[in-house]
Amino acid sequence: MESQTNQNNSFEKVVDVIERKGAQNSIKPKFKTEDITLYVGDCLEIMKYLPDNCVDMIFADPPYYLSNDGVTCHAGKMVKVNKGDWDKSKGFEKDLQFHESWISECRRILKPEGTIWISGTNHSVYQCGYLLQKLNFHILNDIVWFKPNAAPNLACTTFAHSHETLLWAKKDKKAKHVFNYELLKNGKFPEDKLKAPKKQMRSVWSIPTPSPEEKVFGKHPTQKPLALLKRIVLASTKDEDIILDPFNGSGTTAIAAKLIGKRKYIGIDLNENFIHLTIKRLNQFIQQPTLL
Repeated sequence: MESQTNQNNSFEKVVDVIERKGAQNSIKPKFKTEDITLYVGDCLEIMKYLPDNCVDMIFADPPYYLSNDGVTCHAGKMVKVNKGDWDKSKGFEKDLQFHESWISECRRILKPEGTIWISGTNHSVYQCGYLLQKLNFHILNDIVWFKPNAAPNLACTTFAHSHETLLWAKKDKKAKHVFNYELLKNGKFPEDKLKAPKKQMRSVWSIPTPSPEEKVFGKHPTQKPLALLKRIVLASTKDEDIILDPFNGSGTTAIAAKLIGKRKYIGIDLNENFIHLTIKRLNQFIQQPTLL
């Protein structure tokens, strides 16, 4: 009980520090409970107010910079791949500089034993992997998230894009990180046709893209499936850990933290509409948790 109280105080202190240091710039939570805090704003601006070594796990789904006026297939129709101005490349050097800026801040605020997950495609993940090594992270795994229901390639000039890569790294190579091996080995993952019962969790995960039920309040153009984030939270956190998502999006990481339970969550997003979407999803969970 004493340990849990200390962890609760730790989360409250982190949130208090953000509010106190960010007061002059009107940095205040858009949504706040005893275990979740959501902010609207630039993650680089808000993360600078977090204390050093205060976060246990970070999941980051940064811009992939793939909005290049190309086309894809959605619901059987040809549509533009453009997600928004935030996803348009500003050129190799500026893209790299942005990734280095937020990954550097993540390193500062992670605890020595803390870990970071970064999702990406070939448009971004190699830059992020390079920067993790440059900034002295220790890469633990690269996970292939295979999408069995991925959209077809309409151009027919390359292989159909049916996976994304997840990089998992820890801040300090010598520190003991959290990895819930037995929960992954013996847990039930009905959505994953590649996971053999009672066998080690391997590094290729077969998980369908988000279901319509996960988009009932609206959707984010790069929304991740809840099953993916549940697995990540389950694998790499323990009770009362503080989780940060600097690119909150539709709040799937927050929902996963609530479903697993006894986790603390800080989410940041530049788009206020997506924070409101997250709040709607959280309120649904609070009122009817069995729906998820």
